[in-house]
Amino acid sequence: MSASNAPASNPFARPDFPFALRLVTEAAALAAYDWAGRSAKEDGDGAAVDAMRKALSEIGINAIVMIGEGEKDNAPLLYRGERIGQKDPEIEIAVDPIEGTTNMANGVDNSMAVMALAPRGAMFDLGPSFYMDKLVLPSAAKGKVDPAWPVKQRLEALSDALRKPVRELRIFVLNRKRHQAMIKDIHAAGARTMLQENGDVAGAFMALQDGQPVDALFGTGGSPEGVITAIFARAMGGEFFGRVDPQSDDEAEKVRAFGLDTGKWLAGSDLVKAEHALFVASGINSGPVCQGVRIEGNTAILHTLILDAATGARYDLTSRLPHA
Repeated sequence: MSASNAPASNPFARPDFPFALRLVTEAAALAAYDWAGRSAKEDGDGAAVDAMRKALSEIGINAIVMIGEGEKDNAPLLYRGERIGQKDPEIEIAVDPIEGTTNMANGVDNSMAVMALAPRGAMFDLGPSFYMDKLVLPSAAKGKVDPAWPVKQRLEALSDALRKPVRELRIFVLNRKRHQAMIKDIHAAGARTMLQENGDVAGAFMALQDGQPVDALFGTGGSPEGVITAIFARAMGGEFFGRVDPQSDDEAEKVRAFGLDTGKWLAGSDLVKAEHALFVASGINSGPVCQGVRIEGNTAILHTLILDAATGARYDLTSRLPHA
């Protein structure tokens, strides 16, 4: 059976399917852009959520949100367990309508609308986990660094794998109080850091992409971004590890009740147990992954990146949309 005649229950077999998804992230990116640089984080996020949910309904898929907005962001749409479409879900999705919400609001680089998709039953159910400790490695270090190792040992193994002195390694870390001890350990071992206030999806992308000034990503960020990163890490030939890492007593209690082990590191293949999986991102403000929205007269120009975990295919797409 040819891909074009594949059963409707397997949308991943349709050659047009990845390109239909760009409509979803583009809608969210354009809605968010109208709030970019206006110091209105909640307004921008709300606009992106509404636009993404509407576009998902319009492209005709039957999906369930495994990781979304929901309780953490007090969002009435795109919450965990929400169903999209009229039939039983065939697809699971993880969404981040604005990755880098603060950057969007402040009008600085690196914000985008992001989602990831896999067949039903593929995504690990992270339940009430909001935060995840992560290790992202480029392809040359695949299989050579254990996430359970101390920082110094990780760096030494990474140095050997990349054939680069420890003093020349640069590790992307979110600049958070929770990372202060780890940052000191990185510096004590002789390595450098790239400290950013937001955007660990972009940090992971830089760690995986040749020619970028980052050799790995260490540290805790959002759980949705973890599952999303696991998909594009596979597409880019690198390696992802994640461990649920609650950041409050309330979250820790809920995570334990749900049955998640905070001491267990999960590989990317544990988080997404399927060959077919897609990563889709459209830029709001420019960053390492996507170019931001540009307005020319009454036209908005958007850049979308699609990565296919099954094939490693990469699609860089440009759209021109009406914009009043």
